[in-house]
Amino acid sequence: MADENNKAGSAKVESNKTSSSKVESNKTSSSKVESNPEIKATIASEPRKRQVAYKLRIGDLSKGKPVNDGERFGFLELGSKRIVRVNIVANIVEKYDSEDGRFSSITLDDATGQLRARVFGEDIKKFKILELGNTIIIIGTLRQFNQEVYVNPEIVKISEPSYLLVRKLELEKERSLIPITKEKHELVAVQDQIIDMIKKAEIDGGIDKERLIMEISASPDLINEEIQKLLEEGIVYEPRPGRVRFLG
Repeated sequence: MADENNKAGSAKVESNKTSSSKVESNKTSSSKVESNPEIKATIASEPRKRQVAYKLRIGDLSKGKPVNDGERFGFLELGSKRIVRVNIVANIVEKYDSEDGRFSSITLDDATGQLRARVFGEDIKKFKILELGNTIIIIGTLRQFNQEVYVNPEIVKISEPSYLLVRKLELEKERSLIPITKEKHELVAVQDQIIDMIKKAEIDGGIDKERLIMEISASPDLINEEIQKLLEEGIVYEPRPGRVRFLG
């Protein structure tokens, strides 16, 4: 019986030794981190994982479904994507600054839709140099207020107006990798839009092809194909390269 008690006592002592050893090991590890500035710097410099800033056109956002995280806005569901941050190229068509200087907003338009960007407090300095008509690149986080999805900007940069077309071509190239069959009525709708815009532009002596590509919601290749058909059928003509007028 005494032997059993001695064995149990020895086991407890060994267990305590093991626990003490683990504590000492943890203390040693912590001590190494504290005493080694390189390790501390590495840990401190590890970047937090950020959400992807999706390159989109404003019209795409209107197709998304807002999903809340409890009572707060979580993300915008668009197909298989969960969108939290966006990268948008658009023109400023409206600007508002509150009288107390604590709030500012701009309305963006890229020919597919409109989106508001809002800043508060010290962040209003991001909008100080912006003017109506500026083309900007804006990267920011989506938010929602009164059922309206808006963007809270992180980066705002004035760009050239031509970058609107560059962005459209960039996104259409990505989408062209996914085979999509156009129905006949969709092709007719695109052609009708082209003819309608050309007719309305007669008062200005015609319209540039670039403007048609920018403002019609279809791929640049499809728009160019339809314009070429209209030229061959004698419905429109080119008074100079890149510009078309209605002939009828």
